[in-house]
Order: sequence, then structure tokens, then C-alpha cells
Amino acid sequence: MNVRRLIPTTAVAGAVALGLTALSACSTSDAADGGNGDKLKVTASFYPMQFLAEKIGGEHVAVTSLTKPGVEPHDLELTPRQIGSISESDYVLYLKGIQPAVDDAILQSGVKNTVDAATLTTLENHGSEVSGHDHGHEGEGEEEHADEHGDEHGHEEDAHEEEAHEEGDGHNHGEEGGADPHIWLDPVKYAEVAKGVGKSLEKADPDHAADYKKNTEALVGELGELNTAYETGLKNTATKTFITTHSAFGYLAERYGLTQQGIAGIDPEAEPSPARIQEIHTIAEKEKATTVFFETLASDKTAKTLAKDTGLKTGVLDPLEGITEKSQGADYIEVMKSNLAALQKALGAK
Repeated sequence: MNVRRLIPTTAVAGAVALGLTALSACSTSDAADGGNGDKLKVTASFYPMQFLAEKIGGEHVAVTSLTKPGVEPHDLELTPRQIGSISESDYVLYLKGIQPAVDDAILQSGVKNTVDAATLTTLENHGSEVSGHDHGHEGEGEEEHADEHGDEHGHEEDAHEEEAHEEGDGHNHGEEGGADPHIWLDPVKYAEVAKGVGKSLEKADPDHAADYKKNTEALVGELGELNTAYETGLKNTATKTFITTHSAFGYLAERYGLTQQGIAGIDPEAEPSPARIQEIHTIAEKEKATTVFFETLASDKTAKTLAKDTGLKTGVLDPLEGITEKSQGADYIEVMKSNLAALQKALGAK
């Protein structure tokens, strides 16, 4: 991530102190109490985590997202009230490496039931070019994504998480050599995360464990159907290369044998270099790419400029970091189906 976009830790620490002074933290010794004896109070960092919490938690949870619709999650700045609300949560679900301000606030919140979704699957390094053909799942380093964050909060982990934690922190979003956090754009990895979230909710609120298990199985089934649709829909295409302003689709490309060519990098607001733009020109001609994709929460200026220079079309490929009235669907499943249709059209699916 661009350094200019990071929120200083000192500022967050100050806000944490202010937030904790203004709002006293409730006890998290018994998360099932839900604070007022009703629903489990869940805080989700941004939309992909909110979707999981709502689908799996169902009627037993009250979910609050720290990232409002239309806000680019990487740019999120927390108010003292939001920081205080984190400390009052019974359960916090986030994805370390996406939002530094959230990571710091959660670290200092003291909430017992805190789950980092990145510990529930394996993260990998993806550059601006990611190919499903030459970037396979190497066994080496697959567990290097993990961190020890969960241990700091005392939430219980299964054997997979403990194994994943052994290698230290690899979530340096957008930095060279850092792991790509966009795991939710791969339905298979997202299903792995869903299973982990379900188990953690069962532990946090055992009185409703049966419902959480049932809801998890239903969601995993939906994600399985989505994966099948992508496998079938992208099997036979005229080209395997797509160009995007936001290199968020590395896991998706790898899963379905495609090659993502990012104009800039993982940071959606980063400006591409002249050399990279020229390289994209060459790649588009060689690989017969037809479309430059941009996203709903960032400017389409770069995509339109590049498309005009190369004679390519523009289209929307939504990284699903938030749902707005501009989204091509009402929720994760619907937008992912729209993304599939956009890819099929751009790649010349047969």
C-alpha cells in the first residue's frame, strides 16, 4: 500500500485512548450474553467480513461494519466512537493487512473473541501479473502468511490456524514481497474462511452453535455452486488475459487459469508508471486482451485513458470491498455472478 495512505499508529493510539475513555468496554468473558442479553454484538471490518457474519450469524447476531458503503476500505479512518464500539463488541471479524487503522485499533481493544480471517486460509504473494498457469500453489511458503495476532487476543484456534501462525506476520498489503489479502475473491478460499468463522461463532456463542453450523453449511454450499459456475464459465475462452486497474484478482486468476495484468498494483489509487503503461499496450496486443477493467469504488480515469490509447473497451470488475447503489448486485453472490459475466464477455467465453 502506498505509504501516504497509511494512518499513523500514533494517531490511532491516541484515538484508541480517547475512544476507550469515552466508552467503557463491556465484559467479554461471556460473549454469549451479547451485552444486553439479546443478540451477539459483532463488529466487522468491511463488507466481505460483514457478509460472512450476517450469513452465518443469522438472527442471533447484530452486525456493525466499520466501513460504510461507498468508502474505499483501504482509506478508512476510525472515529473515537467507532474505536469505542470495537471494545464493546462481543466478537470482532476482520482481515489483517487491508486496513492498518483497524488492525491497530483491534490490537488495543482487548476483545476476547477476535478473528483474523487471514488465519483461516493460506495467503500468497501476487504481483501485478498473476497467472493460473505459472503461479501454482507451491507447498513451500504456503503457511508463511500467518501471524500471531489471534494469540494476543486469546481466541481459540484450531490446528490449521496454529500451524499457520508459526511463520510470523506476512500481511504487508501492497508492499513488495507482502501477501495478497484479497482472499474473498476466490470462492474456494472464501468458503474456507466461512468454515473458520462458523466454528469461531460456535465457540463464542455455544447456545446457538447448531444454527451457526447450519448457516455455515448453507453458505459453503452457495460458494461451491459459485465456484462451479466460474469453472464452467471460464473453461473455454479466446484469451486468458484480463487487464485491471486494481490488482485484486490474483487468487481468482490463479483459481481459474487466468492471467491478471494490473495497470498499477494492489493499491487501487496508485498511478502506473509510463513504462508499465507501454508494457500493457504490448501485452494487450500479444494476448488479444479486449477490456480494461476498473472498479466501482475508485476512479475510472486511468482505465479510460489506457483504453483510449489502446483501442480497448472498458468494463467493471468489482473487487467487492463494499456494496453501493452502483454495485452490479445486492450482495456478494450476485456481484460475483456479475463479475463472471463481465469476464466471460471480455475473455470471449465459448
